[in-house]
Amino acid sequence: MEKEKIFVSEEEEGVRLDVFVAEAFEEYSRSYIQKLIKDKMVTVNGKEEKSKYLVKVGDEIEMNIPPAEELDVVAQNIPLDIVYEDNDLLVINKPKSMVVHPAPGNYEGTLVNALLYHCKGQLSSINGVIRPGIVHRIDKDTTGLLVVAKNDHSHRSLAAQLKEHTITRKYHAITMGNIKENAAVIDAPIGRHPVDRLKQAVIQDGRHAVTHIKVLERFIDYSYIEAQLETGRTHQIRVHLSYIRHPLLGDDIYGTKNSKFNLQGQVLHAKTLGFIHPTTGAYMEFDAPLPAYFNKLLDVIRLKTKKQENQ
Repeated sequence: MEKEKIFVSEEEEGVRLDVFVAEAFEEYSRSYIQKLIKDKMVTVNGKEEKSKYLVKVGDEIEMNIPPAEELDVVAQNIPLDIVYEDNDLLVINKPKSMVVHPAPGNYEGTLVNALLYHCKGQLSSINGVIRPGIVHRIDKDTTGLLVVAKNDHSHRSLAAQLKEHTITRKYHAITMGNIKENAAVIDAPIGRHPVDRLKQAVIQDGRHAVTHIKVLERFIDYSYIEAQLETGRTHQIRVHLSYIRHPLLGDDIYGTKNSKFNLQGQVLHAKTLGFIHPTTGAYMEFDAPLPAYFNKLLDVIRLKTKKQENQ
């Protein structure tokens, strides 16, 4: 049984216990932390508390982490676009429509299933049987780069870099509407939507979230942009762009249903990924070219814009 101990600072007072612990240990999912709290594996000043407990300055939080379960998600021979691989990690260029990890009722066909086959089970055990090796995620219909840890040392190192916001993550996207600013910073807290619990939203007591955007090309009705994550909240880019009233093209959850281009989900691509290698200490950066559908869409929009301008 592994034990972790942390103390609450003045700035962190008033945060829910599950949120506080999840932010302190970003290598673990919030649902996993909530399960540990429910299973009485987390104490506050030696006492058991519920997830909704609001932490106070000086509270001593102790977390007991049980040994990792045997991985029992099935390995499947699914082709992977591997950009880089060594004994510690892999960098994968994920295609559209691929879910990153299994979920109840959907235990096959995911990136994790493919990784278990390719790595012969040699993945970090952090996050348990459902998310072995998964340090961070991208949505099903988002394409592009993500890093996978092959061992716990690499996982903890990469998770620490995520927490410290030192990992470079740049996305390319097409938004609805013409964004007038050349560059902007969206600094707006994100949390669970107060009404629709399946969505995220900008809310007053949400988690700190910052996205830097830069316009790469303007069209009459759309903008081609780069979005760089400073933080990494769930659906952050999608929520922030919707918040400034320029939702992603094709995003029918945070934008409007748009069948004009026959799209499958939001037009979002994780293009650049950079981090410090957990073992060598060297900075590594990778770039994934835009997928074919994205380039084709840009060509269609450019042609459409040219026709509009000539009318």
